[in-house]
Amino acid sequence: MLNFLKPLRWKSWFISWQQVDWWLFAMPVGLSFFGGLVIRSAELNLPVTDWWQHWIVGSIGLGLALFLARCRYENLLQWHWIIYGLTNFFLIAVMAIGYSAKGAQRWISIGGFNFQPSEFAKLGLIITLAALLHSKGASTIPSFARALAITAVPWLLIFIQPDLGTSLVFGAITVGMLYWANTNPGWLILLVSPVVAAIVFNLYLPAWFAWTAVMSLIAFSTLPWRWWGAAGAIAINLVGGQIGHIFWGLLKEYQKNRLILFLNPEKDPLGGGYHLIQSRIAIGAGQMWGKGLTQGTQTQLHFIPEQHTDFIFSAIGEELGFVGCIVVMIAFWLVCLRLIIIAENAKDNFGSLLAIGVLAMIVFQVIINIGMTIGLAPVTGIPLPWISYGRSAMLTNFISIGLVESVANYRQVRRF
Repeated sequence: MLNFLKPLRWKSWFISWQQVDWWLFAMPVGLSFFGGLVIRSAELNLPVTDWWQHWIVGSIGLGLALFLARCRYENLLQWHWIIYGLTNFFLIAVMAIGYSAKGAQRWISIGGFNFQPSEFAKLGLIITLAALLHSKGASTIPSFARALAITAVPWLLIFIQPDLGTSLVFGAITVGMLYWANTNPGWLILLVSPVVAAIVFNLYLPAWFAWTAVMSLIAFSTLPWRWWGAAGAIAINLVGGQIGHIFWGLLKEYQKNRLILFLNPEKDPLGGGYHLIQSRIAIGAGQMWGKGLTQGTQTQLHFIPEQHTDFIFSAIGEELGFVGCIVVMIAFWLVCLRLIIIAENAKDNFGSLLAIGVLAMIVFQVIINIGMTIGLAPVTGIPLPWISYGRSAMLTNFISIGLVESVANYRQVRRF
């Protein structure tokens, strides 16, 4: 009798995870293990190494993800305002008691652990927006404006730290979730139009006129107040162009260089453009198969600053070549594919929006991080998920996967 019960007892341990997406668990775990190997290679000749912490924090993150996967995500609906309040509280706290590094005040030290509130704020925003949009969506102007107002508070607190990279991630999360919540695509274009106007107004005035004309047509055709909407679009893009001057003055000098030098890094080869030049050299030197782990000259001689964090993809390109880069991108593609499948099969809008918010966060970070290492995007300090060294980012990414796995685990069982 006892021998008969033992198999049942073991099976009972896994009942709580019987519907989770194990591929979605496998990819981040594999990327985290791989990231530890690359970080170790990048730190091989340094006097102090901490690559092993990447695996320890990843293991903790995996444990949290497994725990969250067996918890019902719907319970977050009654806690979303508390989560939103805590998100803003810690973002304010970091301005008061946080410490600065590399020109930004982003970290709070708790028991020797450097806690970065802006990383966890991404998750807080996803939960809050999903809770707000799950019932009414964002197909009306009031609901659309409410979602933007909710996003604006933590976004502003992060922007003034300053943390330009995370503020951009906030924008990507918001746009992605609003689109999934049936927001008119024209409104999303109008939402980002002032940013584009701020750039083209200061670069080429005729392009600003053309852009403003297109925005006025979109406003005329999508907003309920046609003529007022068109006039408002023109005014907003004019104001956006002028505000571009103001915001440019608020940015630190290193942030300005990050935004413009990717277009021509040779303009300052020993200063702001140094990272980009050395990164492209390293990736190009890897060719098809790479020089081998721990064998890359650019990586081992530390020509690339921050190569274990923001520029880890350059180490992958040099030591594992084009093939290694493609394998990494396929792994991220699989993660995104599973997130889309879970979003489409979620039992309610709240779960679907959670999955899409995580998808938008990961896609944007991967595109910008890889893009900046090959010179196609500005240097913004955005890490490569699960691969770059960063404890707060690692925990945030695993917790996000745990929430999405909860959506998968408690979806409605299909009956045939």
